[in-house]
Amino acid sequence: MRSKIAVVLGIVVVIAIVLVVVYVRRSAVQEEQTERKLFLYCGAGLRPPVSEAVEIFSSEHNVKIECNYAGSGALLNQVQITKSGDLYMPGDVFYIDIVEPADLIESKHTVCYFIPVILVRKGNPKNIKGLEDLTKPGIRLGLGDPEVCAIGRTSAQIFEKNNINMEEVKKNLVFNSLTVDELGVQIKVGQVDAVIVWDSTAGYYVDSGDIVEIPKNENVTSTVAIALLRSSKYKELAREFINFITSKRGQEILRKHHFSTEVS
Repeated sequence: MRSKIAVVLGIVVVIAIVLVVVYVRRSAVQEEQTERKLFLYCGAGLRPPVSEAVEIFSSEHNVKIECNYAGSGALLNQVQITKSGDLYMPGDVFYIDIVEPADLIESKHTVCYFIPVILVRKGNPKNIKGLEDLTKPGIRLGLGDPEVCAIGRTSAQIFEKNNINMEEVKKNLVFNSLTVDELGVQIKVGQVDAVIVWDSTAGYYVDSGDIVEIPKNENVTSTVAIALLRSSKYKELAREFINFITSKRGQEILRKHHFSTEVS
């Protein structure tokens, strides 16, 4: 009788141990999954579609993605100094190319394109038809800071490409922004007559502004890419997000927010 009880107790103990081991392992896996977190450096002008993509991806993959939205120049400094994080998506691939020689980038992938346009006040009261008009007397102009944000750097390239003297441009400059979003706001509140912004940014201000397109032969298109950083602790998960944002589904999210996924 005692031997049978001992056998039963032994079986109970074994089962208990197995259950504890299974519980501990399952808890460890769950804890690991809940603690998984990606850090994304992202250009401020990319915020609308990226925030939506992040929300969808986070929900489907049980992961938290922390995003730092700022001007591309500011993000560049952060990536270079901290040498940490998982993903880097500035407003132009130029900023990724800068840090590649420092061996901070594992891979890069094209996401979309930014096409600069001139955004003017509704009704275009100053009759601005092109780049040259931005230097005319009486025009209140807003531009991005070329040292801080991608649109500022690209705007400077556009003026140079068209042989427009920057000193003449600066005579009309009344607002220098840290991000492209600030430029759209300046048009909305009527503080400036014209700004140069991305086509996607301008799409959010059609109620308070009009778009003046820059001819293709005068324009400079920015390629937006996302990079996997070598410092990433969850590289496979980071690659999954890259695959998502560059997939058909991700591209549809970008187009929904007025972003160009192809260049004509």
